[in-house]
Amino acid sequence: MKKKSLCVAALSILCALVGTQARSVEETSTNSVPPVAEIRVTARKFDFSPQVITVQKGQTVKLVVTSTDVEHGFAIKELKIKERVEAKETKVITFKPEAAGRYRFYCSVYCGDGHEDMTGELVVTDGPVPATTASGAQTGGASNMQVTFDESAPGVVFVEANGEKIRIDTTAKTVAKVELPADSQPKPDEQVARAEEEQESKPKSEPYDYYLINVPTPKRVVKGSLNLRFTHRFSQPVRPVRQSAENLLGLDSFAVSSLGLSYGITDRLYVNAYRSPICQQGMCKTIEIGLGYHWLDEAGRSPVSLQTYASIEGNDNFTEEYTYNLQAMIGRSISKWGYAFFSPAVNFNANGQRRFNPRASDFFPPALVADQFNLGKHTASFGFGFSARIRPTVSLMFEYTPRVGFRQGRVFPNFAPGTFTVAGFTNVSEAEIGFGIEKRIGRHSFSLTFSNTQATTTARYNSSNLALSPKRFIIGFNLSRRFWK
Repeated sequence: MKKKSLCVAALSILCALVGTQARSVEETSTNSVPPVAEIRVTARKFDFSPQVITVQKGQTVKLVVTSTDVEHGFAIKELKIKERVEAKETKVITFKPEAAGRYRFYCSVYCGDGHEDMTGELVVTDGPVPATTASGAQTGGASNMQVTFDESAPGVVFVEANGEKIRIDTTAKTVAKVELPADSQPKPDEQVARAEEEQESKPKSEPYDYYLINVPTPKRVVKGSLNLRFTHRFSQPVRPVRQSAENLLGLDSFAVSSLGLSYGITDRLYVNAYRSPICQQGMCKTIEIGLGYHWLDEAGRSPVSLQTYASIEGNDNFTEEYTYNLQAMIGRSISKWGYAFFSPAVNFNANGQRRFNPRASDFFPPALVADQFNLGKHTASFGFGFSARIRPTVSLMFEYTPRVGFRQGRVFPNFAPGTFTVAGFTNVSEAEIGFGIEKRIGRHSFSLTFSNTQATTTARYNSSNLALSPKRFIIGFNLSRRFWK
């Protein structure tokens, strides 16, 4: 009898609760005063979940925003909302929209290279909000309780709420808990593990540009994005300061400005075009056209990022003297703030047609010994680079590119003692070396660089075309901008 009384009492309580819920729904629809909507929002690099939030006009909205990784922001310009959410903490944002419409919300705190893509939409409607809106992430509607009837057993009602299901038999006046299948919903610890696994499998942010100074990085070219690359290199070295000071440390000297564009065909495949106006023996008005593929991100089981690139360079605006390049770009984070890069390349026909070799006709009388002097034909280079963040958007960079095979530089004649007869030649060549500081603002990046070369195409950046030693650097800068995406 006691057990039966408990069941009847439980039944009475449940019926009262259902009746209360029904009255609440009826009052809400009658008075047209929407209830408070509490919506949980997750912020992580580089998205919000859910990305679409639907509420009713005049409804008090409580957004419970949680950051799962770094510091983020939540802002809606039209509603004058701008809040910071500390790393791995929760912020409650309360507001009441008074006008129907669609409002863009976005991350207002810079959180990495995909920061500008971290957006969502708040939809404010005139009518009631369906319970299924926002993929079940919203609460605070008329009811979160589901009531179903058993058609095969009159008088049997199933009530489901908060992950529990209860069977009520009004005829027998019994209440029983229905055990849900063990695998119907993951346990809390399993949910956390899955979330962490999903986050770990996502590509890590890339707080570096497509190039350090001259050495390329495996930064992904986003599908549909157009990326501009602009480089500027002066010719007079900073040192010795006594000679360069009157020319403003070389800023008054002749400079070379090169321009390039890359476009993401897919999230992995991209095309690139670049032009350098340098005009010296062996290279002049060079255009480079290339195709790259992004193989790996440093995420999940991959310890590195990997990208490959193939290109053709042609002089005189891509009409003659072609060089063929194959290159790999490998990147690896050393710590939270440091990154290491390795970029080996092979340049076929880098000295094709012996175009960098001295010519006998350059001298009078003609120096026939020039025909026996050979600099080689192909080049292999090994670009090493490092980037270290000193601020969230500021990095220091260093790179060094040794070479084998043909070494571009300057060729000087050697004269026989006491005569003007050319007895031989000396090739003065230095491997590329550079350092700089980079500032990133959203899709824009600017770098102040110091290097010993003006050449910036794939086949030429690995040598100092000015034959400058590592102790003598020229000032330059890199500028990049991503459009459309």
